[in-house]
Order: sequence, then structure tokens, then C-alpha cells
Amino acid sequence: MDRGEMAGFLRGRRERIAPADVGLPAGTRRRTPGLRREEVAQLAFISTEYYTRLEQARGPRPSREVLAGLARALRLSDAERDHLHHLAGTPPGPPPGPSREVRPSILRLLRKLPGSAGVVLTATYDVIAWNDLAAALLGDFSAVPPRERNFVRQVFLAPPGAERRYRMSDMAAFSRAAVQDLRAAAARYPDDPGVASLVGDLLSGSEEFVQLWAANDVDPAADLRKTVLHPLVGPVTLDCDVLDVADRDQRVVIYTPEPGSPAESALRLLSVVGTQRMDAPG
Repeated sequence: MDRGEMAGFLRGRRERIAPADVGLPAGTRRRTPGLRREEVAQLAFISTEYYTRLEQARGPRPSREVLAGLARALRLSDAERDHLHHLAGTPPGPPPGPSREVRPSILRLLRKLPGSAGVVLTATYDVIAWNDLAAALLGDFSAVPPRERNFVRQVFLAPPGAERRYRMSDMAAFSRAAVQDLRAAAARYPDDPGVASLVGDLLSGSEEFVQLWAANDVDPAADLRKTVLHPLVGPVTLDCDVLDVADRDQRVVIYTPEPGSPAESALRLLSVVGTQRMDAPG
């Protein structure tokens, strides 16, 4: 265990986190940047005295549970989490679950996409970032709880008669590919309760999902053109490109129209309309 390096690493990561990043009030009496030691300890479910000793390079070797709590409290990336384990002299285990931390550069990319809709998906198809045009095209993600911002959950578990978001013309192909990807994610994150809960909900709530899960098929690559069935502008046929963010096990999905196509005009209209319902009575 390298106590000195770990102390400096913890202190540096603590000082870079704003209180608002973890849902704490900023207050007016903060003399140093970032979180206080007692706040990190509270978020990590350990005592302030124990955490202080770690930052002063005089603490005992932390357990895996303590390291996991510190990683959560300090919002460490997977690489930072592994580094913390190595400093503590404890080899890192498999990632605890799909990463939900989006690179700032990816967020900037989404904001600057000209005339294209973009979303970021976790390994289990949770939508964790999007631009305004994606919300207008696929549905207002901010209007639903985070648990419901999941493509697979919406496809297989939408109540009968309910309006389905993310309507595509090739839903059968999407469903097969999504089940295949979810099975692979479940194998990569066998101990993650969120993955287990999602698979359990799907197995208990969708006969279609049960059949696809049992088939365990391997399908060819998905079609790179998608037709979104939008309730306001009708069918919108778009190129669909998927960029892998390998170190986060995430995907950036970008929907782009051909220049001069009806789809380009439709997206231009949606960029003005946004997520408001123009078909609702005035």
C-alpha cells in the first residue's frame, strides 16, 4: 500500500468536485475548493476520522467495500477506480456496473452536432446524455424518470395501449440486437444489481423478451439506416452511426439526414418545435 500517493490522490480528487455535483449546498464559508473531508466520508459511508487518516497517509489498508465507497463518493472513472485499488495494494476486480459518466468531450460533441440527433447509451441501453434534437425526435427524456430512459425497457415493457417512445420501423431487428447486447452486458457485470434488476423485470414482464433471451441468437450487424415514426412529422429516414466509447463501455448513436432530403426538412422543423406537443388542442 502506497499511503503517501493514495493520500495525495484522494485529496486531489476531493478538491476537484463541486458540492453541487453530488447534491450538496455550496454554502458561504468554504475556504478550500471541492468537498470537505466529512462530506466525502458521509458519501462513502465511513467515519470522518478514518477518511482523515487516509488523507494524512496514516490510515490502515482500506477494504474493497471502503474503496468502492470512496470511488462512488469521489465520482471516479473506471481508470481512476483501478488506480485507487493499485495504490491500496488491492488488485481491482471487474467493474461494478455499466459506467454512467459521460466524457465532457462527448457532451460537447452532442451539443455541436449540426442538424443531427445524438444520444449516449450505456451497455444496457440507458440513455444518459442527449442533445435537444434527439429529445424532439425520440421523446423528451427529461420528462420521464431515469429508470424509464432505457430503450430496451420501453420496447418490451410499455403498457398495452401506451404511447411508445423510440418508435422505429425495424423494431423486430432492434429487439433481437438489444437482447443480444443485454446478454453480453449481463455477462460483463454479473454482480451489478441494476443489470440484474433490468433483466429480471424483462423476463417477468415480456413474453417476447423471454423467447429472444432463450434463443440466444447471434444476428448480423444492424441496418445503418433507421426510419423513426414520429407522431408530428411522420416517418423520418436517417443514417444511423454508432461510435463506441470503449473505456466507458458506452455508445454514441447519431441520426443524420441526407442533405436536401425530406428527413432534413423534418429535423429542421423539429429543431424549432422541440418537445412541445403541437397536436394538442389549444
